[in-house]
Amino acid sequence: MSGCGRPEPVQVVIEAEPSVESLVSTVLNGGGTFTDVDFATLIETSTGNRVLPLNPEEPVDAEILDGIDRAIGEVVATLNQPGSPTHKEGRINEVSSYFEEGLIEVLDRAPEFECGHPRTAEGNLQRSGYPDLFIRHVASGRVIYLDPKLVAEGSLDSSLRTFYFTPRKETNKVLYDAHHLLVGIEHDGNTGEWKYLRWHLVDLTRFKVTLKAEFQASNRDLYQPGLIIREGSAD
Repeated sequence: MSGCGRPEPVQVVIEAEPSVESLVSTVLNGGGTFTDVDFATLIETSTGNRVLPLNPEEPVDAEILDGIDRAIGEVVATLNQPGSPTHKEGRINEVSSYFEEGLIEVLDRAPEFECGHPRTAEGNLQRSGYPDLFIRHVASGRVIYLDPKLVAEGSLDSSLRTFYFTPRKETNKVLYDAHHLLVGIEHDGNTGEWKYLRWHLVDLTRFKVTLKAEFQASNRDLYQPGLIIREGSAD
């Protein structure tokens, strides 16, 4: 695509086996946080594949955008109907999968697209992590990654974290130079009777992210036999 320069690679220096003291000191002194990180550069540096911008004035890009927009509208209309399967869900986080599956069904049946869940380089299906959907525009061969998000009405300017990307070689799903899109679908917050109001399709080409260090552990780490000092059970 004309006008698409390759981002400069990010140089990352990692201390070999840093001590706990040095890590804590770094965090306490405001280190371990990096803001305004260019998402396109992050993707290229971690996967080797470019993030391609979309130009609505370019015919192929316009066809891609129009097709995705129609599909979103159809899925929203379907899931807004009485008896929507999303009404069985008590938490909005559980609703995202209905939009994912609905978009796959609608886009994959459209003659101009192929759509499914992205796979890793080894061909494994990886549902968790960015991105959620893989779309191919048949005529041009262009690849589009699409991430559907549910967002409460009136919270578009919230500072709470809602987007996550963790670079990992073994579970990388970004295998192509591609367009990267996110669709935020606003809902009314009416638990059990969700109403989907409008959507916002975002081009992530100029998107900025923040890296913030934190210390974390899993249940496997916490509940080791050597750490448990007492147990009980309900009568």
